[in-house]
Amino acid sequence: MQQLQVSLTIPIPDDSVLIKKVELEQLKQNELKGVYWSMKDLEKRLNRKHEWIKENILYPSKFRKILDCEIGGFVYYPKSKGQTWSFQANEMSKFLDKHFADIFKV
Repeated sequence: MQQLQVSLTIPIPDDSVLIKKVELEQLKQNELKGVYWSMKDLEKRLNRKHEWIKENILYPSKFRKILDCEIGGFVYYPKSKGQTWSFQANEMSKFLDKHFADIFKV
């Protein structure tokens, strides 16, 4: 097999850096650590209204037993009117990726 070796210089703009893909993935994962989403944030992420999110993700028992912080999950379910939902962004993001097919099944 023949091989061709080429020496090439590619300029990198001063406002850019080169990093390995593995490092990029780690940075992306860490981006959501320590971040909490509100219901509005979750609506934006899913492009769905809170009624749909509650009906299809938050209240079905198969998901609630994973999500509810009262039983070890990462979602705070309001106890009374006026309280707000709270979601650990990193864990909720993982959950949504893992259960995408179950959530959005036709």
